[in-house]
Amino acid sequence: MFFGGKIFLISVKHFFHCKFTQHSSWLVVGLIMISEYFEQLFEEAKKVRENAHVPYSQFKVGAAFLTEDKKIVVGCNVENAAYPQSQCAEASAIGNLISQGFNKIMEVVIIGSGNLLSSPCGGCRQRLREFASLGTPIHMCNVDGHLKTSTLAELLPDSFGPENL
Repeated sequence: MFFGGKIFLISVKHFFHCKFTQHSSWLVVGLIMISEYFEQLFEEAKKVRENAHVPYSQFKVGAAFLTEDKKIVVGCNVENAAYPQSQCAEASAIGNLISQGFNKIMEVVIIGSGNLLSSPCGGCRQRLREFASLGTPIHMCNVDGHLKTSTLAELLPDSFGPENL
């Protein structure tokens, strides 16, 4: 990082977010832990991502959810030659969530391929809405680490959910 004629080299583990603030002539660097469970969720999503069945796109995605009992449930994307029959990582994880007897998602980590963040598609945002509150944090990452966190409400504004029925 170049700042005020000086170069600062900063190495931070992937589960920390770096916040830079200029105060007078000083650069203040604050390390903020993303969440208590982020590192575990990240590692589990990264691991399950490697199991993705993606013979057509080669775009692997892994998802990890924190349950109401602080357990971690995972899923990866599964492609099909009949593209509409493919399943996103979030949908796979939701199936695992329910099959394991859980019904609430407290936190989400999604890791895609490439350098850009991987945000849930529109269908998965609605799927998440069934089991997560609007305040649920969704951490969007690549394999190198955290890129952005949004709440479900930010990703799916004015949503239709179970309470609408």
